[in-house]
Amino acid sequence: MDKKVIYINGFMLRRKWIENERGKLIWNQLYPVDCSLKMEYALYIQSRGDSLTCSFMGTGELESLAAMHAKEAAELDKRGSAAEAITKYQRAMEILLKLCALYPEHPLRKVYMRNVVSYSRRVEELQGKMPVISAVEEVKVNFEDLIIKEKPSVRWRDVAGLSTAKRAIEESIVFPAKRPDLFPLGWPRGILLFGPPGCGKTLLAAAVAKEINASFYSVDATNIMSKWLGESEKNVAQIFTAARKAASDGKPSILFIDEVDSLVGIRSSEVGGEVRSRNQFLREMDGIEDKKKPIHVYVIGATNKPWVLDEPFIRRFQKRILIPLPDFDARLEMLKTYTGNLTLDPGVDLKELARILEGYSGSDILDIGQAAQMKVVRELFESTKSEDANTKPRALTMQDFKDAIRTRKTSVSENVVLNYNRWAEIYGAA
Repeated sequence: MDKKVIYINGFMLRRKWIENERGKLIWNQLYPVDCSLKMEYALYIQSRGDSLTCSFMGTGELESLAAMHAKEAAELDKRGSAAEAITKYQRAMEILLKLCALYPEHPLRKVYMRNVVSYSRRVEELQGKMPVISAVEEVKVNFEDLIIKEKPSVRWRDVAGLSTAKRAIEESIVFPAKRPDLFPLGWPRGILLFGPPGCGKTLLAAAVAKEINASFYSVDATNIMSKWLGESEKNVAQIFTAARKAASDGKPSILFIDEVDSLVGIRSSEVGGEVRSRNQFLREMDGIEDKKKPIHVYVIGATNKPWVLDEPFIRRFQKRILIPLPDFDARLEMLKTYTGNLTLDPGVDLKELARILEGYSGSDILDIGQAAQMKVVRELFESTKSEDANTKPRALTMQDFKDAIRTRKTSVSENVVLNYNRWAEIYGAA
């Protein structure tokens, strides 16, 4: 029996090497043998009040877990359950902070940190450590947090694959921004990106902002519906007003709304603030879509759950683009990018790996590359040569990648993919 495998509360767990504060690898991380249970195990850890190390989860899984906690916090906040909302906000912050620590060069790190600041302020308000100021005052204080002041670092060529989505976005945003005189009938201003998590929706929005040198407003729909609830429609209006002002100065504006289903999803019951916010969003979308006004304000909404969107809002997004799992060429391009700084054995066949990885998301593929590299690093630390700074790990072999793939299943099921395809057949408009 494998001594490294233990059982906790029904979870079969294996120990894994991780780094301590001094850069040494130590045995103290547990992760589920069944990769499909990683999210469930993470929730179990947090339910016990333990700190979540997160090293057994990929970026896409961490983002989804943080978003789930933030959304639950928003619902609890609206119902007046302050204590439970605080716990959920804190869990979301913990995951985002760990994500930033694990991936310090991630292109969305600034977005994560802005959300952490936002959730922290709301927690302080709920705890009574700072006054709950009115919605209008809070926008004046915090509105700048919604804007990425530096240009997004993601370039158009950094987004692997997605040729159909890129072409649709070029026709809707890039071409009109560069030559508006060629579009006498106007152009789409609302674009919905939908598909599985970890496939590049957020990166695509940031890349197009850099492509046309646009002001990029990143808005968390959960924040609008919780932190500013009560007068949130005024904040929706102010966000659009700022975007229009920037566009009137001659610079295109892209308003990116992540988890847009939190704002415009179907609700079984709604409170007054939600109804007003949704109606205000409809009015603002109608305003920027006025074909008589050559305004360069674009709204890009992203969602992993398009089927919960209300039909009046679906219509406002003239372009509805499926961001699918990467195809063979995209997987091959990702593998070339991710392994570019790794030492590979001549026997490594990236084309064969791209074939094997059918059904995996972009974040899954990155995690597999990290797992393969960790294997050879672990071997180095287990040897007597690790103290020599000039000693490097051996080259990665094909078997190293296959071992990583064997222990990590795809994070997106076939049934979920079918749901996206069915929705695209009904509502898709690329």
